[in-house]
Amino acid sequence: METYLFYILAVVTVIGTLLAITEKHPVHAIVYLVTSFFSLAVIFFLLAAPLIAMFEVIIYAGAVMVLFMFVIMMLDLGRPDEATLPTLRQWLLPTFLGVIILVSIGSVAVSHYGAPSAVHEVSVKEFALILFQKYAVAIEIISMQLLFAVVGALYLGRRRTP
Repeated sequence: METYLFYILAVVTVIGTLLAITEKHPVHAIVYLVTSFFSLAVIFFLLAAPLIAMFEVIIYAGAVMVLFMFVIMMLDLGRPDEATLPTLRQWLLPTFLGVIILVSIGSVAVSHYGAPSAVHEVSVKEFALILFQKYAVAIEIISMQLLFAVVGALYLGRRRTP
């Protein structure tokens, strides 16, 4: 079951990232990127890396996205005066991706409910060795995703001359 969830969430991550890159409206792009970050966090949790999953949610989906929203507000890229209510067609894909993520989180929570967890104290040195040896590829993937988000924000924020 976890294998199927992994592949489903991988597809959601790729779709969310592609939509974040191709979306013209910056606020919608951020919503798609947050969707991608959350699905990637569940993937990391499925891969038995809960610390990386929490980093993904707290640092990237939380702090970095708030920073991007501030940049959009400062550059006045949102254009609230031109905003219209989204149509049902525009709600369909984000709702579908969100439902997939929520169902995945629920199924992971149900499968891990009641599982005994042993507490093991880890020193800072052990933590650093584990983080940069075992999860080095995961950290690089997260940093690449963040780099793509920054490039997308710079592209959306550039001044267009008529």
